[in-house]
Amino acid sequence: MKSPPLLPSLSPQRKRRLSSHLFVFSLVVVVFVLYSEDFSCILGSHFHYSRRAEQITRAGLLPPRDIIEEKEASVEAAAAAEEGCDIFAGEWVYDERSRPHYGEEECPYIQPQLTCQAHGRPDTGYQHWRWQPRACSLPSFNATLMLEKLRGKRMMFVGDSLNRGQFVSMVCLLHRVIPENAKSMESLGSLTVFRAKEYNASIEFYWAPFLVESNSDNAVVHRITDRIVRAGSIMKHARHWEGADVLVFNTYLWWMAGSKIKILRGSFEGDMKNITEMVTEDAYKIALRRTTKWVNKNMDPRTTRVFFVTMSPSHPSSKEWGGDPDGNCYNETRPITDAAYWGTGTSKSMMRVIGEVLGAARAPPVTLLNITQLSEYRKDAHTQIYKKQWNPLTPEQIANPRSYADCIHWCLPGLQDTWNELLYAKLFFPN
Repeated sequence: MKSPPLLPSLSPQRKRRLSSHLFVFSLVVVVFVLYSEDFSCILGSHFHYSRRAEQITRAGLLPPRDIIEEKEASVEAAAAAEEGCDIFAGEWVYDERSRPHYGEEECPYIQPQLTCQAHGRPDTGYQHWRWQPRACSLPSFNATLMLEKLRGKRMMFVGDSLNRGQFVSMVCLLHRVIPENAKSMESLGSLTVFRAKEYNASIEFYWAPFLVESNSDNAVVHRITDRIVRAGSIMKHARHWEGADVLVFNTYLWWMAGSKIKILRGSFEGDMKNITEMVTEDAYKIALRRTTKWVNKNMDPRTTRVFFVTMSPSHPSSKEWGGDPDGNCYNETRPITDAAYWGTGTSKSMMRVIGEVLGAARAPPVTLLNITQLSEYRKDAHTQIYKKQWNPLTPEQIANPRSYADCIHWCLPGLQDTWNELLYAKLFFPN
């Protein structure tokens, strides 16, 4: 005897409709499985940073201890922060599976000042740390997607050697997916341009350590001890930035030559007699205001994005993190794990200037890329002694490696790849 059918017979029309529904359901399942990691990042990360008060207080423009002291004055900012995810607050997680994104030897664009393995660094642990925000996850950096975002566009990094390191990191992250005959790198004076020809895109770096005009503007010969700045003059440089679709600024390190800085009121082509000294923070404020004024006048918020990278910290004294009073970053191989750590090597007053100027800026807004606090933990990631030395080392230096360790710049691959992951997150999740 034949068994009854498990389901009642269906008309041809209902069968076609059911088949169509099953196909759509199957397609949704396949897409979800393939992109589940990206979906989890999107659904779990709201990236709510549009309010200026939150950028100034909760995004780390002040050290953690200052946030606690000013808690009552930033209730509105705290409420805004709880609504979203602060990607700049978190911890470093050791990850050998997904880090580094590329090998040092695989990226021919890294300058010899940053190729630590090629210059004898014995450890590689600094390459394997991944930044993990507390309330969400960073979206995985996708080089192809980034290039599509930049198709037909110019991304330009403007600033000093630390910003150049971030530029090189971005090039290293992207160049792997571009055919060899479809990419190029060239330098002319202050401007270096990497081209992705198939995308009609360029990633560029422009040397301007003060952003405004100075006597340190030569991209090669700029090691000048007596630094002089025209704090309100920007057009010498800014004319090269016009037409950029994504601008990433930084300026900090070159301002830190002392409590005061020399300001030129006239022109570098003149007799240069009208030079006065100004408190560094005041001069820095003038330069940032001049930059934001140029941004407001020249950047269309509907089509362009502007970022400001906060201070890149240095680690000149290991006593700051409870180490050898006579030591520095030399031989450091692990990050600082104290979440409240805020080194004395960075200037709180300069961070306040950034918050004040950018917090008061008119549209188009400048998005803060607040790398300072998370980079404070990375005493292990500096180039130390493992870099090309431009000047011959003395016997005394050779006998004492700490004396010439570079505790300012960063090895690649390494920390600055994380800066670009944060930039990537802000480009794709602007609010």
